[in-house]
This record gives sequence, C-alpha cells and structure tokens, in this order.
Amino acid sequence: MQTNVFVGNLAKAPTLSGQGDKAVARFTLISNEYAGKDRETGEVRERSVALPFTAFRGKADALARNAAKGDQIIVQYRIENNEYEKNGETVYTFNFLVEDFKFGAPGKEKRDQFSRGNE
Repeated sequence: MQTNVFVGNLAKAPTLSGQGDKAVARFTLISNEYAGKDRETGEVRERSVALPFTAFRGKADALARNAAKGDQIIVQYRIENNEYEKNGETVYTFNFLVEDFKFGAPGKEKRDQFSRGNE
C-alpha cells in the first residue's frame, strides 16, 4: 500500500459525525507550494493546495476535540479511488484517508486561546 505525507493548516475546524467506532471527521488542509518564478520580476510565486481528508474512529475523535482552524497538522494518508456513475457517465474521484497524524504548530485561534488563559 502506498502512503503519503501532507503538512498543512486547517481551513476550518474538523466536522465530526458519529461516535466511537462510527466516528468520522472530515477536514481540509491547506499548504502553499512553489509555483516557479515570475518571468518579468523574478519573484518566487506560490500556489495554494487544499486537500480534503477523512479520519475514522479514535483519530476522528482526537482531531475533532483538539484541532482548531489554522492549526498545523501532519498527516500520513492513503489515497482511495472512488468511481461511480452520474448521468450515464463514469466519474472518477479520490478520497484522502488518514492513516496517522501529528499536531504541528498551533494556529492563531489556539494561540489567542492560550494567551487569554495566561492573563
């Protein structure tokens, strides 16, 4: 099985549905990547990459309870092919499924929350 790693910041807090063995968290991570240099100015260009992830069971609970918008998450994931029929045509999509994750740097919301707690 192929696994990948993506490091990004949460676009918004994860959404959780279900509980226990049926817990599912969905969230989007955004990261900037190199997109070449501007031919006229020579300035480095970046583009945003956003991937939608799905986590299950305990990982889903942990993410939903502890992650906030802007937090950095390091995700080890696998890609699952999804194929279905729509209007007589085959549609191909992908699911990005969390195998494991680590919390990275806290985002602005969490940093503000920490600083209010120290007052």
